[in-house]
Amino acid sequence: MSTAPGPTDNDTADNDTADNDTAAPGPAAGGRTAVLLMAYGTPRTPAEIEPYYTDIRRGRPPTPEQLAELTARYDALGGTSPLAARTEAQRAALQHALDHAAPGRYTVVLGLKHAEPKIEAAVDALAAQGYRQIVGLVLAPHYSAYSVGQYLDRARTAAEPHGISVHGVESWATEPAFVQFVAADLRRRLDAMPTNTKVLFTAHSLPQRIIATGDPYPDELRATALAVAEAAGIGRWNNWAIAWQSAGRTPEPWLGPDILQVIDELAAAEHDAGGDRGVLVSAVGFVADHLEVLYDLDIEAAARAAGHGLMFARTACVNDDPTVMAALAQRVIGAC
Repeated sequence: MSTAPGPTDNDTADNDTADNDTAAPGPAAGGRTAVLLMAYGTPRTPAEIEPYYTDIRRGRPPTPEQLAELTARYDALGGTSPLAARTEAQRAALQHALDHAAPGRYTVVLGLKHAEPKIEAAVDALAAQGYRQIVGLVLAPHYSAYSVGQYLDRARTAAEPHGISVHGVESWATEPAFVQFVAADLRRRLDAMPTNTKVLFTAHSLPQRIIATGDPYPDELRATALAVAEAAGIGRWNNWAIAWQSAGRTPEPWLGPDILQVIDELAAAEHDAGGDRGVLVSAVGFVADHLEVLYDLDIEAAARAAGHGLMFARTACVNDDPTVMAALAQRVIGAC
């Protein structure tokens, strides 16, 4: 089950580049450019869980067992995920940063993949307001045609009938402000962990078939991990590794190794080492607290580590950190 951008929606999207024919904003837009901030979406109330899950499954309702399992995961977090509030806070923080950097030029709106407002509805609303130019930014740092590419394709498809141009920010995997945010928190948490601690950088798994297409997603994650490790001053491979998490429940293979498998292997390899041991997870593929972080890591992975006698910790998500949002604002400004 997934609540992160793209992983359960597995249709291959065309990796188009942005339309570079810049159109002037319409008069109703007041000369402003729209910023379509895109994210996966989440149910805001328990009553929205079933329609949300149905949308993820492309209109196929979940079985009672599937619905009960997902509902139980949300119940473990208090009934719903905080993602909706986090995403709105990120939108507001990006708007604030743009207002500071380029007063009066940008309007930031949300477009969601599996919840309202959907990407298409957001584009239609912008068209009705007279906007003729959109910058698309996805709340996911690592580009894949199967995730970020699909978001941008949906925005462009919705914008085309309106004559609106869409410029996309495709990747911010090594954005310095993002790297420094993660590295600083990682270093602080690592200082409180046992000396024998492994750092695991994670992102949402995608189907293994992306490798055959040459998709850059695994390399994007590796680039983030290398940059953060260097900034935090931790050695390569002997002190850190890459793992994947939250794979979809489909028959086809997904990128691995899975985080739970890695924790098991670390425990087995260090069984006779003696002394305190730990695992520090840095979920750099996620930029907000939501189900895959708060349940899959903070509950499920933490329990697996505890069962092996491993100390467990996780670095913080970006959420609406003003420094990172200001850096993303500059990427928006440079996109067109």
